[in-house]
Amino acid sequence: MESNPSNTADFLLAVSAALTRLKREFQRDYEQAYPALREIIHLVLDEEETKAWDLSSFPHLIFPDLVQAHIATLNLRPLPTHHHHDVTPAREAAEFPIYHEPAFA
Repeated sequence: MESNPSNTADFLLAVSAALTRLKREFQRDYEQAYPALREIIHLVLDEEETKAWDLSSFPHLIFPDLVQAHIATLNLRPLPTHHHHDVTPAREAAEFPIYHEPAFA
């Protein structure tokens, strides 16, 4: 299966945009819950964003768990996640079809 550089770039842009939206929403929610900790929240989110990119090609999927785990280590109560974004809307799903290939032993 060949990889089209244009599709790869589009995919990375879509993932990056999804992570940026998610990070912004987490920042807003945590700053509302803990207004005195605005700078710390910003640092936590930046650190976990970097970690998510290091750990996965799909950082938007693990970012919420990383943030909540980090928040818990600060003895703060993690907020319930309600950020359910479809990262692959219909247009993007058509551009990035999933091909199932049989596994051979």
